[in-house]
Amino acid sequence: MASSCIQLCCRRCSGLLRSKITVQYSTQAQHCTAVLTASSRVSNGSSFLAGICAASHTRQRWRQQMCFYSEHKAKPLTAEANRYKDAEELSGSDVVAYKNRLQNATDSLPVTDSQVTLDVDAAKSLSALEEISDEEAVSISVPSALPPATTSLRDYVDKSETLSKLVQLGVNLWKLEQRPNVGSMLLKLDFQTDVAPRLLFLKDIGVEDSRLGYILSTNPFILSEDLENLRTRVNYLRSMKFSSETVASMVSRAPYLLNFSVKRLDNRLAFYQQQLGLSTWKTRDVVARLPRLLCGSLEPVKENLKVCQIELGFKENEIQHIVVTVPKVLTANKKKLTQIFDYLHNTMKLPHHLIVKFPQVLNAKYLRIKERHLFLQYLGKAQYDPTQPSYVSLDRLVTLPDDTFCTDVASATLQDFHLFLKTL
Repeated sequence: MASSCIQLCCRRCSGLLRSKITVQYSTQAQHCTAVLTASSRVSNGSSFLAGICAASHTRQRWRQQMCFYSEHKAKPLTAEANRYKDAEELSGSDVVAYKNRLQNATDSLPVTDSQVTLDVDAAKSLSALEEISDEEAVSISVPSALPPATTSLRDYVDKSETLSKLVQLGVNLWKLEQRPNVGSMLLKLDFQTDVAPRLLFLKDIGVEDSRLGYILSTNPFILSEDLENLRTRVNYLRSMKFSSETVASMVSRAPYLLNFSVKRLDNRLAFYQQQLGLSTWKTRDVVARLPRLLCGSLEPVKENLKVCQIELGFKENEIQHIVVTVPKVLTANKKKLTQIFDYLHNTMKLPHHLIVKFPQVLNAKYLRIKERHLFLQYLGKAQYDPTQPSYVSLDRLVTLPDDTFCTDVASATLQDFHLFLKTL
């Protein structure tokens, strides 16, 4: 009776084991099929190959699980089954315990290689044009073609058409990557739809090819400006009697010019005309020669005008003449401006009207003025009064190169000048 019960229990357990393994194999095979199906539905062929590699990796992991089960599970269960088989009597509770042990053992059984091969073949037969649900589409992971995060734009040049084209135009990417958010902005731009139309616009208004690299290196934000706004600002400048050639030159030398609205440009022109008391055409001439006056801050300009009038003692008409002749005086460094004037007026004893007659001296280098004046003073030729003999023009004093200055003004050799500089 006991042996019959044992045989019946073994048959039932064997059937249960087979059904459990079949269900487990089927469940894991369905999961593998779903993964491979999602991979095969991606339009890129490399994604399907990635799915096949994933299946191979999964198959290797199942083999490891099978070895682990064989070593740690199968042997103890076999020994325990033999112990029950050799027993002369088997109680009902022992039969239940035996069935539970077999059922728990089958929970960790892996899928065979043959079953995975069949599932992979089934995945290959699926069409890449088959529609998938939104959930499946979201679960698909497509690797990015761009490199990972970096602090240099050079890692993206080979992957980004926009960056590669900008490099060909002469844009200095090392300057742009030092500015916050500029690199990410350039990577988001499409060359054909974002960059090319604006380059053609700059060409249409007369900007030379050799200046495109400088403009984009200085002002990359022009690539994100609306084309209609750019055209409107150019039309405004032309309506203010700036010629087409002048507009192209202004944009080439002041790349931020077209980033400002028409209202701001109009306010800037009105400010210079009112503050300097100039006519319309003189104001236009000053701005055309120094277009960054329309782009930069007005505070340095206001401060320099007060310095010229209050600290340096120039009259209003004298300031007008200085600005019209040398517009850079408006944006010059305040310390440099006062230092040069102090040396000219207090050391070289030049009156205001003589400085106004040659305002270029205010834009010269302080060290050059000092060295040449001391050399002329050493030779006894430091005479700057036009009514006196051996008169030395301030213009020639600061503009001529060293060799010409020595031969034409100082009547000395360049070697003599260099030897004198060593004594200073």
